[in-house]
Amino acid sequence: MRLYITPTSPYARVARMVILEKGLGPSVEVVAAQTRTAGSPYYRVNPSGRVPYLEIPGKPGLEDSQLIVAYLDHISGPPSLMRHWADDDWLYGRLEATARSFTDGLSVWVRELRRPEGERSPGIIAHERQRAERLADQWEQDVSHPLMTGSINLAQLYLLAGLDQAAHWGIADHAASRPALAAWLTRMHKLPSAQATAPAVPI
Repeated sequence: MRLYITPTSPYARVARMVILEKGLGPSVEVVAAQTRTAGSPYYRVNPSGRVPYLEIPGKPGLEDSQLIVAYLDHISGPPSLMRHWADDDWLYGRLEATARSFTDGLSVWVRELRRPEGERSPGIIAHERQRAERLADQWEQDVSHPLMTGSINLAQLYLLAGLDQAAHWGIADHAASRPALAAWLTRMHKLPSAQATAPAVPI
């Protein structure tokens, strides 16, 4: 199998962490894709041009981190990183969805800042900054729940990817003024899969 990524995509990072957590490293080649470039050869692999994208020999490829993670989790057997959304009276589903929402908003913020200065939307940037602060305040409470401190799951990986994305691009350190979130992030950074996939590409 071949996983196409961009080095700073938080969604690709989640897929890469799952590969490592599930012991699939020897079976998956990780390839840097050239995106947002006219005529990129990657578009012949995945016409949408998005990452991550999993190329599977003899089968159609898969796009979208949730779909890719579900596939990888399915083919690799226990222990599973996928949890039933209804666990703990739907609390797990809320945590995973909120973690993805947090990361989605930060991705919009980063994309806006990467535009030429005259093309940026101050309104979008302000909206995403405020939303991220509200969600970080919520995470300061929710991050201590056993679902966020126990066995690894997707809610944890999406939150980690979002927090690290914001810090990597220098837009915010959401853990700096939130002690519970900071302690949680320190624990997560000790995971070998987190260390192996940490954003390290110069900006």
